[in-house]
Amino acid sequence: MPLELLDNEQTELRLSQLNEALGSGMFVHVRQMLLNMAASDIALVLESSPPRTRQVLWQLIDPELAGEVLEELGEEMKDKFIRQMSPERLARAAAGLDTDDLAYILRSLPDSLYRQVLQSMSSQDRLRAEQALSYPEETAGGIMNTDTVTIRPDVNVDVILRYLRLRGSLPEATDMLYVVDKQDVLMGGVTLASLLTCDPATPIRELINESIDGIPVSMSDTEAAALFERHDWVSAPVVDSDGKLLGRITIDDVVDVIREDAEHSMMGMAGMDDDEDTFGPVLKSSARRSLWLTVNLFAALLAASVSNMFESTLEQFATIAILMTIVPSMGGVAGNQTLALVIRGIALGHIGQSNSRWLIGKELAIGFLNGLLWAVLVSLAVWLWKDDIRLGALIGGAMLINMTIAGLAGASIPLLLKKLKIDPALAGGMVLTTVTDVIGLFAFLGLATAFLMR
Repeated sequence: MPLELLDNEQTELRLSQLNEALGSGMFVHVRQMLLNMAASDIALVLESSPPRTRQVLWQLIDPELAGEVLEELGEEMKDKFIRQMSPERLARAAAGLDTDDLAYILRSLPDSLYRQVLQSMSSQDRLRAEQALSYPEETAGGIMNTDTVTIRPDVNVDVILRYLRLRGSLPEATDMLYVVDKQDVLMGGVTLASLLTCDPATPIRELINESIDGIPVSMSDTEAAALFERHDWVSAPVVDSDGKLLGRITIDDVVDVIREDAEHSMMGMAGMDDDEDTFGPVLKSSARRSLWLTVNLFAALLAASVSNMFESTLEQFATIAILMTIVPSMGGVAGNQTLALVIRGIALGHIGQSNSRWLIGKELAIGFLNGLLWAVLVSLAVWLWKDDIRLGALIGGAMLINMTIAGLAGASIPLLLKKLKIDPALAGGMVLTTVTDVIGLFAFLGLATAFLMR
């Protein structure tokens, strides 16, 4: 039976079939169904299942597929299954993994289990593991694979083609062979297309593309992913400080980095971990979310304290209490638009010291213009609604102030947090909401107190 890639409807159908088979005790049938699925689809089914079901499914997965499935799982679930596996099973699963995935698994193990797994590995896998662990996480070295085919410049195309036929296969996502000298220093690359379309007698030296620069092994994985996006690479060489070829990064690893960064930004905006398990245990999920709920509570209390400062104004003018939420709300929306734009720019490497001041000035101007526009519109609406021109002018003035400050805060807060080495995606939204709430309430209630309490 051919392997099938599952879309959302197929996933739901497959989950239903698996649950029905499990409920009927047809474990052999379930094992056969899993055997006929791609590793990525098995991972999708596991991540889409409640905890009890996924535990049963994991036990029924063919040990030969366990490593490939682990490679596709999210970090939290991957760590959970890894800790349940015996050292022998882990070593067997790790044997077929790419170098970067092998390093991840070993880094997540306690020291005692880590040593047992290493001892259970073959000498070749142990050497790969030690090499992979020598590079920090979230660097080019951390996502690099060592399955690189290298060639010398002093042979011709016919020699290379005969070598490749003798080799029998190429590593996945190979679009280029890297040319190195006797000291393994990268000289450039030769595309497979060039090898297949030129005269077999052509010297390799004449086909070298010397413009191919290696990615420094210490470069962050996010920066490496940005280079792939910019140059439309399928693979790229990784070199050390002396220019020696160490391995290569392939597009599948870059897609993982981009996806993880996107998940981090999206979940960070809500104050949650990017590896949050959708079907994770209730108590664990609740405890994780409580931290940012607590922080947000203190921020809300700060905004409430501003309202408390103007209690006498609110007691005398009930209309003020009705309208007071409009100004913070508009400021929050305007600020979050700027915040999202700036966080995205930081992630893509578009924003640095050379252009940050210009960007802040631009967003300040946008905040002022939008504030002016909506101040006029809201002022007219409140005037017509409440038949009070002074009240309309007050809310318009407060809105102009808050939306201008929101534009400034939305641009400057993520830049400041980055300078303080705090993740803007994680803390930026909460800080901005506090600023716009406090400034909005203070501006509106302060102006109301100043001009209506006379």
